[in-house]
Formats: sequence, structure tokens, C-alpha cells
Amino acid sequence: MNASTRKKVQRMCKIRGYNLKVDALDEILSFVSRFEGPDVDEAIDILLSQLENESLKSTIIDKEPVHRVVSLLLEAEEAKESPEVSAATSAFRVVDAFLIPKYKYDPIRKQFYEHTGGLPIHGEASAKAALYKDRFLLLSQRLSRDQHFSKPAFESEFSHYGSCEISPIQSLVGQTGRRWVMGVISQLEDGHFYLEDLTAAVEINLSNAISFCVLTIIIQYKITTGFFSENTIVVAEGEMLVEGIFQVLTCGFPPLEERDKSLKLLSGHDFFGGGTFTKEETIRLVEMEKRAVNDMYVILSDIWLDNEEKALGKLETVLDGFESVEVVPSLFVFMGNFSSRPCNLSFHSYSSLRMQFGKLGEMIAAHPRLKESSQFLFIPGPDDAGPSTVLPRCALPKYLTEELQKHIPKAIFSSNPCRVKFYTQEIVFFRQDMLYRMRRACLMPPSTEETDDYFQHLVATITHQSHLCPLPLTVQPIIWNYDHCLYLYPTPHTIVLGDRSPQKAFKYTGITCFNTGSFSIDSTFVAYRPCSQEVELSAL
Repeated sequence: MNASTRKKVQRMCKIRGYNLKVDALDEILSFVSRFEGPDVDEAIDILLSQLENESLKSTIIDKEPVHRVVSLLLEAEEAKESPEVSAATSAFRVVDAFLIPKYKYDPIRKQFYEHTGGLPIHGEASAKAALYKDRFLLLSQRLSRDQHFSKPAFESEFSHYGSCEISPIQSLVGQTGRRWVMGVISQLEDGHFYLEDLTAAVEINLSNAISFCVLTIIIQYKITTGFFSENTIVVAEGEMLVEGIFQVLTCGFPPLEERDKSLKLLSGHDFFGGGTFTKEETIRLVEMEKRAVNDMYVILSDIWLDNEEKALGKLETVLDGFESVEVVPSLFVFMGNFSSRPCNLSFHSYSSLRMQFGKLGEMIAAHPRLKESSQFLFIPGPDDAGPSTVLPRCALPKYLTEELQKHIPKAIFSSNPCRVKFYTQEIVFFRQDMLYRMRRACLMPPSTEETDDYFQHLVATITHQSHLCPLPLTVQPIIWNYDHCLYLYPTPHTIVLGDRSPQKAFKYTGITCFNTGSFSIDSTFVAYRPCSQEVELSAL
């Protein structure tokens, strides 16, 4: 290894604040000698980036941590060159909602543990209470790490000014002055709203409330985005009135937590359901993900198979267009509804719908490049055939899809919501008309100071609540034991909503969120490139 490479390694290490011992430098040079030309700089950069993940006791680096990183990179390289592709490291995996592991939070030990044992569809009454408790504890443990709402370690004038310690609702009795509380908005009596936590419930008055947004070390009061409805969990500041009512002065959703911070605290638990990776697999998948620049997902919602003019004809135009492109999409996602009429008790055309799925299979099979190279994922809509309208919804009945599978054997039929893992990236698909329903359930008009875009209000609500559907159970029933399937914690990279409202895309705190719109009504669909998280809103 020539002197210029040695100097280059030393210079790049100094830029990152490292001082190398001789044996550590020799180890790096030995690794770099495998590369030539411009690959040398990239190899050094990758090695030093991985070195940052090691628990270094000093900025003076010896051979041991360098050797560990080099071994890790070599193993990842061997795995990449291996022809065997294991299920754990495949590029594309679909996670059915009913297969997502369930984790519960222990507030005493302050850690999550996996639920063991069966989860019956028809839960006992205690399961309904546990649903609310688990949601509250999930957000409570997240809030406890926020610097604005945690108790100061040292009492000082600044700590009183910049911190808002959360008080249990039970402690409000007999207290005067302003207090911060966290609780679920519930309607325990008709026309009377309460704030509940694990200790007590108190009636609230929202007439003078404004929303808040945590911007800096000091809490600044301003209007923020979001729909405040029954069943949402809020952080509120107010004071007790003599009538025993808590007068809310400011309120807002619990602040979000960065995804990386959440993952560090989860001790390797697989909340998403796509499996956990070793360091070697993660490095390999990250590199493969960077190279997957041609991967594209085409997502359509509301494909009414019983309306050839509005759906099938337009769908054939879309398939024809993608059949002729240089690199065909790697995945087509078809979200319901698949019928223009709700498949309820008055629906008697199941045999006809089965034949229409068969026609769809024939249409796809008529495009040989798509049939050969693309995956097809089907997600049911709220009015599709199924046991009930409760969430999560199971996959489409096999009776309806058998004819389609004869033409497209590798078609995937999953639940609603559904999760997809693209290398290391986590994507959530959810077909539900959430915007209309959240607006109807809203207790007070959403603020227009930050934005007047209702879709942005919706995105803020579901991300801060860490839940896809924070509506009251009377509005949208949820299987009590499977409420965790709708969690958005840790926050995924991308949230795809199939909503009949106009298509929109919105990047919120690093999360890519978009709505596909209705294909049968508005002829809209979305082309999404997961590698760059680029969203192309498309229409015919």
C-alpha cells in the first residue's frame, strides 16, 4: 500500500476526530488494499461510518474495534455475493396484520415485553379496557423521554420555565394554579367530555382551549395541525374550577419521537413484524437498497371490477403504459373497494364478482412482462366482502380470488392494514376513508394557522397518536386483541392511505405520507419509488 493511501486514511480519520494507533492503521490499510481507484475512498468512508457504531472508549483507536468492523464488512460482502437469498434478507416482504407480534409496555420495569399465547378474535371485556390502557402507556412512555415534559433533574429557575411536568389527573383534586395533564378524551356522559388517565377522570371544558406546538426549549403557544376527537390522547394545560371542571387552556398531541431514538430503546423487538436483522444483514440490505433505484410501486385504490367503463378500461390503459417502459414496476398494489356497491347483506352478486376477478387476472396475464417481473398485492377495502367492517380486515375470501390466481399464481392477498418491508424500509398501507370520518368526529374546528390542508391535519393526527385509526370504537370498531396491528410505532418510513379524498402527498417530520385518491372516480393513482421515497401523483 503506497504512502498516499496511508496519508489519505490518516487525514479522513482526523476529520472524524480519530487518532489511529499503528496496528489499527495497518488493519485499515489491509482492508482497503482489496479496492482500487475511486472505490478506495468509498471503502474508507464506509469503514469509518461503521466505526462510529462501535462503543469507543477513546478517540485513540487501537486494532480491536477496527478488526471487528472489518470482519463485519467482509461477512456482509460474502453474504451479498452468496447466491442464496434467505427469507430474512429478501428485498420485498408482505406482513399480514394478523401476524404482527404484540408487545405490551410494563410501566414498572419501563420496558416492552412480547405477549405470548393466543389472541382470540372475540376478546373478553378486559381486552377492551386493555386496548385503551396499552394505547395510553405507549404514548406515555414516549412522552416521558421528551425534554419538555420530563421532570428536571436539578431544580432551577430555568427548569421551572422550560419544563412542563405531567401531573396525574388524580392529583388535581384540591389543587390550584395551572397543571399539565395527559389523558384520553372520552364522553362518559352525553354531551360531557372527560379527560382520563390511569388514575382518574375529570370533566373538561374545551371552549377556551388553543393548541400548542413544541418548538424550542421553551413551550410556545400557537395553533398546530391535527383533529381533536373523542378517543384521541392529548397533553393539556389548564386549571381546576370550583365546579370541579378542568378548564383547558392549551392542548395538543404528545410530541413525536425520532424513529432512530425509538429503535434504540426497543432492545431489538420486532414491532413491525418483518423480522429483525443482524448487523451483517443490515449493512448488506442498506447497500442493496441504495442500488435499487429502478424499483417502483404503482398503487391504485377503488378498482370497481363491476364497472368496466370506469375501472377495467382505465386499468388496462395503465397496464399497457407500464408494459412498454424500460424497467417494469416491481410491485402493483390494488386496494379496494373492488365493487361499486357495498358487499353487505343486500349484496347477492358474489359469483359475478368472482368472474370479474378472473377477468382482471386475464387482463394482467395479457401483459407478459408485468406478469413475469412484477408482484401484485391485493388489499381489501372497507366495503369489500369479509366477515365484518371491523379493523383489521382479513384478506379477500378465497372464493372470490381463485379465478384470478389461476392466471396470476404469485398474486398476494393480504389484510387491511398491510405492511411491506422493502429491504430496511418500512411501508404501511391502509385503505379507509379516514379524512371524511375524522372531520365528522372532530370536537372543535381544526386550526388554519399552520395549514388549511385537511390531509396534513390527518397525517399529523395519526402520526402523533401512533395509530392509524384513532376514532371512537362506536364510529370504527376494532378487534380489541388486534388493536396493535394499527400502531405506527416506531414511526414507519412511509404511510400510504387509500382515501377517496383528492390525492395528496406530504412529508411530515421525515415520514412520507400520501393518499392515492380514487381510481374509479378520479382516475388517479400513485407511482412511488421507495429507494428515494419519491412520490409521483398520477392521473389518466
